[in-house]
Amino acid sequence: MRHTARLSRHSLRFAVFLSGAAFVALISLAFAWLAELMLNWNQRLMHAYWWSAILLVPASFAALRWLTIRKAPQTRGSGIPQVIAAMSMSAGAPQTLLVSLRQSLWKIVLTAGGLLAGASIGREGSSVQVGAAVMLAWGRLWQGRRGFSLGFRPEALIAAGAAGGLAAAFNTPLAGLVFAIEELSRGTAMRWDRLVLSGVLAAGFLSLAILGNHSYFSVTESILALHTSWTAVALCALINGVLGGLFAKALLAGPASWLPARWRTLPIRRPIAVAASCGLLVALLGMAVGGSTYGTGYGQVAALLNGRPGPGSGFGLAKWAATVVSYFAGIPGGLFTPSLAIGAGIGDNIAQLLPGAVDPRLVVLLSMGAFLAAATQAPITASVIVMEMTRTHDLTLLLMATTLAASVVSRQFCPRPFYHTVGRHFRREAAASLEPVRETGRKPKTSDSPVE
Repeated sequence: MRHTARLSRHSLRFAVFLSGAAFVALISLAFAWLAELMLNWNQRLMHAYWWSAILLVPASFAALRWLTIRKAPQTRGSGIPQVIAAMSMSAGAPQTLLVSLRQSLWKIVLTAGGLLAGASIGREGSSVQVGAAVMLAWGRLWQGRRGFSLGFRPEALIAAGAAGGLAAAFNTPLAGLVFAIEELSRGTAMRWDRLVLSGVLAAGFLSLAILGNHSYFSVTESILALHTSWTAVALCALINGVLGGLFAKALLAGPASWLPARWRTLPIRRPIAVAASCGLLVALLGMAVGGSTYGTGYGQVAALLNGRPGPGSGFGLAKWAATVVSYFAGIPGGLFTPSLAIGAGIGDNIAQLLPGAVDPRLVVLLSMGAFLAAATQAPITASVIVMEMTRTHDLTLLLMATTLAASVVSRQFCPRPFYHTVGRHFRREAAASLEPVRETGRKPKTSDSPVE
């Protein structure tokens, strides 16, 4: 009887945890469908009325920034720093504030709005925060039921939901697992038991079951690596390491660093006006390169990986600038897919320096991983994501060498890991925002600075 009761308790705990992971996967897939719909609408609108960007993008950025400040201030930016900050905090109101289910639902709506407007953002980072919020709410729902004592640790729920959201968003279960171990647990005392790892894999495998075993970026012909590929490895690591390090440094510095000294308080005093100005810059950049910088950059990357005509030689740098400016606007949106698109554009430029020496598609692939590793300083995660989303397992060695070297180069320009540096800001902000509540009973206004 005791053995049966213990077995039933563990089985129930496992079933509840996997059910939460299933909800995370389903919500991530619904989010992906909505994001694709918004991207298609944006593409049709911009193609039919090329001048519409001048009117649509600035007004949309201003509206999205206003909604973010009023409804969901903790959703601005990627979403991954909020999850990292929440994992490093003890259970309580500040932790819940960072991965609030209500604010995460707003994150889906606002990110979709940004994609419709043409912001250079992605949905994968947003899926991480949404997944963490869904899993935490699910665990607390069951934990609060009479007769249940499942002992779910908040950080375990957050980690499983966040990594499961990434796995489902990219259709890459292994990448979600590596992301959880390398990125989410960095600097955090985290016990990775079988329950947490099973939850991450369950979300990824459910995505595979629904969508099928297809790659995020479909590569129609195999990419061959020759002995001359090591030249491409060195160039991709060096160039993307420099540009990725400067990318992270620019994001951390914020828009104030680009303004004259007397205007540097403008992003805090006039956040809506700054967001509209950023929207105008994004619109002008997009018009200058034929609209290729709008959205995630998925179509441009897919074309380059399959040897089809690309968006042009200026795409990589234009996408770099559009992503930085979109982030400065302070609207919700991730950085993963735009970073991959930036790397692909830079790789296309590097391939032109090596005509005939190496397959251009290989250079694009290595550059994607290198830029993502340089921007996030998570080389293993970058390698596994690119390898798994393109099904190029035979190129793992070259990818690992490129991403590790690019990460080292990046640290010379931005010594602090981007997500964790921003996460510390969110942790301080969440703790400070609720401290006066305990003292005075009034909740202060959350900081509306677009700089995370």
